[in-house]
Amino acid sequence: MIDIGVSGLTKSFDLEKKILDGLTFQIDSGERVGLLGCNGAGKTTLFKILTGEMDYDSGQVLIAPGKRLGLISQIPVYPAEYTVEDVLRTAFARTKTMQEEMDALAEQMAAGDHSQQTLRRYGDLNARFEGLGGWDTDTAVNKVAGGLSMDEAMRARPFAELSGGEKTRVNLGRLILEDMDILLLDEPTNHLDLQATIWLEEYIGRFRGTVITISHDRYFLDRTVTRIIEILDGKAEFYSGNYSFYAVEKERRYQERMKQYLKEQAKIRQLEKAASQMHLWAFMGNDALHKRAFSMEKRIERMRTTAKPTKAKKMNARFASREFRGDEVLQIRGVGKSFGDRTLFDGIYLRVEPGERIALLGENGTGKTTLLNMITGAQRPDSGSIRQGPAVQTAYLQQIIRFDHPERSLLDTMLYEKKGMTAQSARNRLAQYRFQGEDVFKSVSSLSGGELSRLRLCMLMDEQTNFLILDEPTNHLDIAAREWIEEAVEAFDGTLLFVSHDRYFIDRFATRIWELAEGTITDYPMGFAQYQAAKAQEERESVRPAVREKKGDTRPPRGRRDQQAARRRLTICESAIARLETEIAALEEEMQRVGCDAGKLAEVYGKKQETETALQEQMARWEELSLQLEE
Repeated sequence: MIDIGVSGLTKSFDLEKKILDGLTFQIDSGERVGLLGCNGAGKTTLFKILTGEMDYDSGQVLIAPGKRLGLISQIPVYPAEYTVEDVLRTAFARTKTMQEEMDALAEQMAAGDHSQQTLRRYGDLNARFEGLGGWDTDTAVNKVAGGLSMDEAMRARPFAELSGGEKTRVNLGRLILEDMDILLLDEPTNHLDLQATIWLEEYIGRFRGTVITISHDRYFLDRTVTRIIEILDGKAEFYSGNYSFYAVEKERRYQERMKQYLKEQAKIRQLEKAASQMHLWAFMGNDALHKRAFSMEKRIERMRTTAKPTKAKKMNARFASREFRGDEVLQIRGVGKSFGDRTLFDGIYLRVEPGERIALLGENGTGKTTLLNMITGAQRPDSGSIRQGPAVQTAYLQQIIRFDHPERSLLDTMLYEKKGMTAQSARNRLAQYRFQGEDVFKSVSSLSGGELSRLRLCMLMDEQTNFLILDEPTNHLDIAAREWIEEAVEAFDGTLLFVSHDRYFIDRFATRIWELAEGTITDYPMGFAQYQAAKAQEERESVRPAVREKKGDTRPPRGRRDQQAARRRLTICESAIARLETEIAALEEEMQRVGCDAGKLAEVYGKKQETETALQEQMARWEELSLQLEE
């Protein structure tokens, strides 16, 4: 059965170019389809046409009768007093209406109305109510909210106060609870952390309806879709497989088309040579050859209609690296940070050496961006210290990119921020990042998220750096741009620290994982695949005590218990070190204040010596515990 049918669809926003030009495809019930295309190809426009939000110029769009269709990129407007919980509960509007009618009928029956019509209506409503899961709404809400990392505190917050990403996440939860027949997902993983993304993949695997996904997350596509539709020059190309199949098949088709094109060009040259020879012989007295030559030239013109296959032009800029001299890039000692009553993390001790490539992972809201901001000096820690090596030159690509003067054009922005650059060199550099022609005169405020990322990268890559910090570098970038930045990072020979939920990016670059959770960072000196295996092993070990208890074996798992105890002792030790360092700093300030009072100064100095001795003992204890935990 066909769920969606599109035939000869055209849509243009100006007279010069059609964004959709005769688009034709069909999607059957239960299919999992990935919709691909470069930024601006018309993917989101197609989704808006399918939902009826946007009209089209010509063609035909058919949605199967009775099928309920939901688009995740739409964020409805709710009353100002609505909380996240209220928004999630709007998914049960149908069952709520049924329950209200059932309650009214129950009151009628309690008052003595036992007519056949009332009893039949109540029975029908009750059957439909149960079929829609009306008695299990609390369970459904808790399950979806837990999967999408919406805790009790978030569920109590006003919806209007959420960020755009948080609203998108809540809207995804609402659509899932509504139990739509067709899900249209527009970049669903952009604002989800790793755990929520994995949960969504599992949900799509269980979903009985049809799913169409616009995504640049290659891992997500590989795990959720079985067919690819690529919008190219306003038309559709089809691939019967996931993203990995698409990538291989697309290259194979390109090579095949290029081979055919070159073969035709060789044939054209051969025919042109023959036609010229025939014309020459005709002038020498054989007029009949003119007719054959003209016929051959018509055949040549028909062959010329085959266009040369093209590939998207790749950006080839690279980060300008600077040689590092030293043995330490970054030292984090006893760092803590709180916002009001909420502690993000406390007692963090980490050290970064030259050439390391570190992925900072954790759920949304745990403080990853805050830590990066403290490392770059944009924010100060509440306790502890962060020190970069003297030879370190840092470049930082932020997640939310802002420019001080968004009203300026791209060209003016380059000229103002890069002193000494000429207009021509600025245009040449912008062209390397796909800003060509009239694009350079657009204002920065008119750029999309992906274009802002490209512009900021255009400036960063001109700086000599040996410590590169990236916060969600692939967000808002299409697959071609992601591949380009991956190649640029691959060529960078300095130290890398990055936050990302793009598992392909993490797997390719991380040689060390920092996991930020429950107010502390666990250091995994390994790549992403080994990290995932280690986490899976930890989960299996955490389940074993329950299994043993069920079988009557009361012996605790020795290795796991010792490991947990060692971690607790290490955390306590780190907290003590942070407290003692804070005390020493306070005593040093007091010594400066009482410098004129010799007696008081001697007393404070004695306390400082005692505290420093205690600190040395705790540091030795920390090294001993760290070694035990490693073993």
